[in-house]
Amino acid sequence: MSLAHTLYNTPVTILLSGELGSGKTTFLNGFSEGLGIVENLQSPTFALEHRHTTANGLPFLHIDLYRLSGKEADAFVEQTADFEGYRCIEWAQHLSNPPSDPHIAISIEDTHRKRGHLLELSFHDFPLPSTEQILAWRKEVELPSHIAAHCDVVAELSVDIGKHLVEQGRFVRLNTLKAAGQVHDLMRFVDFASGGSPSKVSDPEPAIWKQIRNHFSGHRHEESCALFLKEHGFPALATIVAVHGLQLPPSERRTVEQQILYYADKRVNQDKVVSLEERFSDFAERYKESPLFSDGEVWFAQAKELEGELFGGKPPF
Repeated sequence: MSLAHTLYNTPVTILLSGELGSGKTTFLNGFSEGLGIVENLQSPTFALEHRHTTANGLPFLHIDLYRLSGKEADAFVEQTADFEGYRCIEWAQHLSNPPSDPHIAISIEDTHRKRGHLLELSFHDFPLPSTEQILAWRKEVELPSHIAAHCDVVAELSVDIGKHLVEQGRFVRLNTLKAAGQVHDLMRFVDFASGGSPSKVSDPEPAIWKQIRNHFSGHRHEESCALFLKEHGFPALATIVAVHGLQLPPSERRTVEQQILYYADKRVNQDKVVSLEERFSDFAERYKESPLFSDGEVWFAQAKELEGELFGGKPPF
């Protein structure tokens, strides 16, 4: 079911590989339930495909290639190339030419041990900027070094949280978390003119900051960074970064990466990992006479709620 909470684009293909009895259809039932499909998925081994509709009205195509292989399997899948929504292909290992469109590849192995099933997963459904590209952006916008250091610590903590959840059986995009953390405060200086400036900013400020403020006029730093990422061809990453500041979307529309980045950002005070209480105490001291204080109360309450959802209220970090 957790795969449904780390999806950003449609159409997308799920390539599911595994031997007979490994649990492919069981896995897809959990996935479809996470998308709001109420009926139980049956293996379409004889019909080759079944069609369903998700809670938000998108088509869900369930294909089984057990009785097809090679060119026959390729030809059958090609007939559905113009699908919208979610296309889930069981026995994807029977394809001689797997689809190259946005996809997520999952392999399931029944280990016949107490550990149950071994799942291997790789995401190929949207692009990410490289670390080198992010460093070039930082240089281009003259991002202060202490803000860059904050981003790097948030990225590291986000990945650590992601790894912890993976060990609990959750699907989490670790590479995406790293990029989101590294870039989330790229436009932090956009807010400085409204009283959000830290003490370590030089005066006069870089000329490019004014240009960027004008370009993203009317937007906070979170929204500005999201718009910047969309302009550079990274809309999925923008979706994660856009909500890392004050408030997450409603729970039914949150992704796990949005949750992790939001929480990790609230656990890092400058470049140090601290508790939520320590972070809020420092925030309250610095902004107690500022209208921003009420913003802190909002993020602290939501971060505490997230701490319960992610770790049962007992964070391992």
